[in-house]
Amino acid sequence: MSRRGTAEKKTPKFDPIYCNPLVPMLVNRILKHGKKSLAYQIVYRAVKEIQQKTKRNPLFVLREAINQVTPNIAVKTRRSKGGSTREVPIEIRKRKGIVLATRWLLEASRKRKRSGPNKNMASRFSSEFIDATKGRGGAIRKKEEAHKQAEAKRASAHFPSSRKQEIHRSNPRIQKSRSKRNP
Repeated sequence: MSRRGTAEKKTPKFDPIYCNPLVPMLVNRILKHGKKSLAYQIVYRAVKEIQQKTKRNPLFVLREAINQVTPNIAVKTRRSKGGSTREVPIEIRKRKGIVLATRWLLEASRKRKRSGPNKNMASRFSSEFIDATKGRGGAIRKKEEAHKQAEAKRASAHFPSSRKQEIHRSNPRIQKSRSKRNP
């Protein structure tokens, strides 16, 4: 048990215009060099473009895009008893999945070409979200790549996730006591 106490969970801030916690989360991801007002402008322009292009509720499109890109499983490196490292597929919690999805959507929109209609960040961001709802785009490719990688590393999924489990499996006394209990 920690002597310092536990950290309180942060409550999500709500956006003044859309009254939704998703918008400030995107703003904080886009934010560069402390220019929060510029980040808000980019997100608001992107939301307007989404509404104009799709003729649907833009927050619904944002949520749907994030759900499409959210990964279920990822690969994490674990160290074995012998000192070698292995990549082990692990299940991702909902919050971590949403964070990864927003990060991938933002990376994919930054990598998009700046020519043609995608001149500014807001239009690139909106087009990436629209593509994600349709099941294509750079963020969807990133998710599929992560799932393929986890599928390839499935053989090492039995690898213990904590040192305590590793010690229990390697200790012969514990193995004998378990075998006596379960004949």
